[in-house]
Amino acid sequence: MITLGIPGSPTMAVIMGGLMIFGLQPGPMLFKDHPDFVWGLIASIWIGTVFGLIMVLMFAPLFAAILRIRFSILMPIIIYVCAIGAYAVNNRVIDIYYMIIFGIVGYFFKKLDYPIAPMVLALVLGDLAESAMRQALIMGHGNPLILFRPPIALPLMIAAILIFFWPTISSWKQKLSAEKAA
Repeated sequence: MITLGIPGSPTMAVIMGGLMIFGLQPGPMLFKDHPDFVWGLIASIWIGTVFGLIMVLMFAPLFAAILRIRFSILMPIIIYVCAIGAYAVNNRVIDIYYMIIFGIVGYFFKKLDYPIAPMVLALVLGDLAESAMRQALIMGHGNPLILFRPPIALPLMIAAILIFFWPTISSWKQKLSAEKAA
């Protein structure tokens, strides 16, 4: 679906977000304007799939053995490795605190049945959205009402807020209907 510029999966949405960050517009013109990149992308996906298959076939017994480790032992190891990764990005301790905060937020999102893919996409596209917001506020001389000036803006923002809260609203409706039926 990269030829049409439509993400077919959450993974492809993240890839397309990354392409847009680097100034490549997904769609039919990507194949015409940047064929070397497209064929490199296709080759890397194919090579990654082959290597993934080889790794899974080689290490399947090891992966099964890891599953036999008690959760109380495995979880601190996972958190420690995640903390090292968070620290290694910028060599700042605050990144570990960010990891903890967003881990807690992710836990509550999981409990409330929010999908993970939009959150990942928001993290990928956050810098792009921030620069666009800055440009809009500069054009509006600091007035945030410029965001509501186009007639379509308010309905789109209301729809975005409703979509964000829809999983919570639908679960509440299901609980209420289940209580009425009981």
